[in-house]
Amino acid sequence: MNQPTPVFRETSAEPPTESVPYSHLSLELGHLYMEDFTEGADRLRRHFATARPWADAVRTSTAARLANGRARISTCFLIDDYFSRQSTPARLIPPLLGAAADAGLTIDYLARESGCAVAPGTDRAELRLAESVLHRLVESPPPGSSGFRPPVSRTGWLSNGRRAPAQRTSAALDSAGATWQPPSETTARGHSVFMDVELWSGPEEQRTWSCAFLASVWQLVRLGLLRDNGRAVFAPTPWDDKEFPTEWDELPPVVRLNPQAEPFTAYSTSSVLPTRFLPVEHAVRVVLEQVHVEAGTLAQALERSAKEGFPVPADIADRTSYVFPPGL
Repeated sequence: MNQPTPVFRETSAEPPTESVPYSHLSLELGHLYMEDFTEGADRLRRHFATARPWADAVRTSTAARLANGRARISTCFLIDDYFSRQSTPARLIPPLLGAAADAGLTIDYLARESGCAVAPGTDRAELRLAESVLHRLVESPPPGSSGFRPPVSRTGWLSNGRRAPAQRTSAALDSAGATWQPPSETTARGHSVFMDVELWSGPEEQRTWSCAFLASVWQLVRLGLLRDNGRAVFAPTPWDDKEFPTEWDELPPVVRLNPQAEPFTAYSTSSVLPTRFLPVEHAVRVVLEQVHVEAGTLAQALERSAKEGFPVPADIADRTSYVFPPGL
């Protein structure tokens, strides 16, 4: 029997994991589609007026977890410039910030959803962020799995359990031994809530990433869990007293609007969203539960949060929370 050949690697060859500053909480004040913005300023004012008391409640509950009651909380807002670009930053952002201010809210960081697909990487190189997260997916095989299911890298679909077996022919359906089997959730408690998540559509060279997958990338970015050759991605760009551009691509993926803001990345996240996003965020949890993150990156948040008396779960998905206010 051939013995395995040992592989030696210099420790210096591994890029060091860059440390990032952490808030206790990243509070998302909304995520609207372009058609929401076209409804005008009244639509934006209603959104923030409805979100305000729920955002205040999240702040209060976060502060209560700390002995001194002083929580570092940063706010953010994600604009969908990936699926539609009906307006421009110069026309869209000022009314958005004004509507938030009218409700007594401050948006510390503004992000573009297209940056979750492709963003500036190290040394100014283009970083295909969504594709890099795709390569980090490690599917959880359901009990009794035969391995017949093609990998997510080929199908573009990720599930949280075992799909119902497909019968290929009518003859198979008519055979005496053919019986239908239901899908099942891998970690079901009593009964299954099975979900199959589409990550992209279109050919590989022209993929259109799904809203659910880009939202998963967005959560990983806010949690400070993504690195490019050891370096943090999505570093916010200060945008103090600047005019907003007329093209979305001229706006960095994340801009810091508030010079006094707490750090963008956080130990945990909470998002105040319209109820239509509930199935999307369920899909996000399915993705987050199957993403591999480097041990060093995970350890940073676990160790530092514990030292601050604000321990976070080891499971990434459990660091996220949501509020779906009625009427938002």
